[in-house]
Amino acid sequence: MYAVRRPRPLARAVVAFAFVAIIALTGCTSGPGDSARHRPPPGDGSSCPGGYASARAAVDRAKVPSQSWTGPTTGPRAAVGKTVVFVAATMTNPGIAGVAKGTSEAAGAIGWNLQVIDGDGTPAGINLAFSQALGLDPDGIIVAGFDTKLTSRQVRQAKAAGIPLVGWHVADTPRPGAGSELFANVTTDVQDVARISAQWIIAESGGSAGVVIFTDLSIPFARNKSQLIKRALEDCSGVKILSTEDIPIADSSNQTPQRTASLIGRLGDAWTYSVAINDLYFADAAAALHDAGKPGDGAPLNLGAGDGDPMAFNSIRTGHYQAATVPEPLLEQGWQTIDELNRALSGKPRSGYVAPVHLTTIDNIDGATYWEPADNYREHYMQVWRR
Repeated sequence: MYAVRRPRPLARAVVAFAFVAIIALTGCTSGPGDSARHRPPPGDGSSCPGGYASARAAVDRAKVPSQSWTGPTTGPRAAVGKTVVFVAATMTNPGIAGVAKGTSEAAGAIGWNLQVIDGDGTPAGINLAFSQALGLDPDGIIVAGFDTKLTSRQVRQAKAAGIPLVGWHVADTPRPGAGSELFANVTTDVQDVARISAQWIIAESGGSAGVVIFTDLSIPFARNKSQLIKRALEDCSGVKILSTEDIPIADSSNQTPQRTASLIGRLGDAWTYSVAINDLYFADAAAALHDAGKPGDGAPLNLGAGDGDPMAFNSIRTGHYQAATVPEPLLEQGWQTIDELNRALSGKPRSGYVAPVHLTTIDNIDGATYWEPADNYREHYMQVWRR
């Protein structure tokens, strides 16, 4: 556990933050044998014959658990005694909170000091959080879940001070090009995530679905992902995009329930599938779906195209308004942020590692609360740092 600073003036008291225990949502679930009766009848794939067959095969491949570590096995020894700051867009985003947890684990393992500062999900808060990070004179900064254009002044200051920046879900690509302010951007490949998300809907629906997309257009990474999903779904003529809902992640708990109720009233039974750039939206939509009499394991069938937090895993396991997620390996990605910073501080190139895409459903969830790309990634990183 670690302290998380709120972006308040430094003269004021720092408020200690603890991860809130994720409470399992209950009610409105059905036993495994009942789920089929709640699902909309699938099409026969004739609306996209070639696409349907390839989608079915891709989904089957993506469900197979990883067997071995495909990440870095070589790299620089651990730099000694470094201080790192993790600047979070908002710690209410379970994906960011999961990465912060992994980063904390890795910082302890490598022997570094970690500070976490919460931007509280507002431009002003994120700017203040980044300024506070710079005020701590750190050796490196991790920025998580926001567009660094919001903090261009602080980015310039970090560059001038020689402080390397590693991002998580900051850029569209895991391999920032020349001239980027980021040394590395830790993420799965957004194109792979978008493609498998669309393929799951096509395969599950038999190419016949009415889809609502939930996104946050203020975040370039999220905007690009939702646009890629939309394009992939539109390749199947039997899939109709009924609505794209732009809801800031930081305000999801306020906006999503009302939007969901409105969608139910407007779309009725035509709404059979949903895809969101973050699992959080479905946790926030659950009450409105329940109040409308929607079964927890029936239409709309919901897929999270990203993150894969413990609440999403529990919702999938219990059939509570989420059927699937394309999870990020959040804890491993926290370890990767520390590894990338160690490479930057050692004057070495970034690792280039991108975790493979994965799909979690009731078929393969077992007892997991996070997706781990390989059980032994911690040992591999430790071996690299001890070389």
